[in-house]
Amino acid sequence: MKQSTRTTKSNGHSPRAKKVRYAVVGLGHIAQSAVLPGFINAKKNSTLTALVSDDPVKLRELSRAYGAPLTFKYSEYETCLLSGDIDAVYIALPNNLHREFAVRAANAGVHVLCEKPLALDEGQCHDIIHACAENRVKLMTAYRLHFERANLEAIRLLQTGTIGEPRIFNSLFTMQIKEGNIRLQKSLGGGTLYDIGIYCINAARYLFRSEPTEVMAYSANNGEPRFRQVDEMTSAVLRFPKDRLASFTTSFGAADSAVYEVIGTRGTLRVKRAYEHSEAMEMEITVDGRTQKRSYPKRDQFGPELVYFSDCVLKNKDPEPSGIEGLLDVHIIQSLMNSARHGISVKLQDLSRRRRPTIRQQIYRPVARVARYTHVKPPSRPR
Repeated sequence: MKQSTRTTKSNGHSPRAKKVRYAVVGLGHIAQSAVLPGFINAKKNSTLTALVSDDPVKLRELSRAYGAPLTFKYSEYETCLLSGDIDAVYIALPNNLHREFAVRAANAGVHVLCEKPLALDEGQCHDIIHACAENRVKLMTAYRLHFERANLEAIRLLQTGTIGEPRIFNSLFTMQIKEGNIRLQKSLGGGTLYDIGIYCINAARYLFRSEPTEVMAYSANNGEPRFRQVDEMTSAVLRFPKDRLASFTTSFGAADSAVYEVIGTRGTLRVKRAYEHSEAMEMEITVDGRTQKRSYPKRDQFGPELVYFSDCVLKNKDPEPSGIEGLLDVHIIQSLMNSARHGISVKLQDLSRRRRPTIRQQIYRPVARVARYTHVKPPSRPR
């Protein structure tokens, strides 16, 4: 196992440097299927320097496959952070570990790119945001669709009034998850809202360009043993300003679906496979009875995230999506869970968001090569 011997604390990336040096923390399915290959398409300003995991086989095989010179156990995370060889971390751990590993990185002066949800509750999100601000490091929540062409094109079309005034958002995000998957473990932050509902919530927010004011949710469970700890499915309704409504259903016990539709006063916009990173997407726009179809080939969605975040680090820019973006979705998720638990509608705090994704954030990268999976069984669909 190769390790750095330097122990001086990092104070962030030098503005004169040309590349941001990353440690990927956690080597599960999402890291292997998407994050690590993403560095192939981000080599202009990003480099994979270290891997952090307790699995020696993963460390050995993946460091060789992707050219990461340094490897660390979780117990050596502090050594990794203080080595002086790392400028940023990509946190790809189970949801319940996001806060701990993000705050430790920030306190070491290391920039943080963290998978969504940012944390399990609002308090944990605030801890991450505060630690990054206090230590003057960049924080970005890994919303890959904020850089993806089909979703950004949908935003542009709605902003230009193509379907009139957007009034209704409706979405389905469903899949079959097998017994034993971490998504079914409550202690690790499992459940449909944290794992896939967050996509529907975030999409409604960036398409409507505003924040919901009230939410209502219902959860259901058919009694299968695999759903002992988490919901089988949840349906939600979100009320937005101007009396607009967004609804969605998520499920871990239904056939694959990932689609959203926005209905306006003149027409509709529908995106198929809208939340996928491993499939091509399709868009249908119907106005005055005429339908136009557009196709968006499969592309790398993680390389663009890395390129964008590294650019923010190197040029001292505030990322969009920020930690606040992650906090707002977690606030909504917590409110939906409260609604489903008590059978009540929940008024939301006065949410505000100044920056939202636009078509200018679109970054194209081709599909990257994925090395052979190591010690992990890919779920039916990646997160």
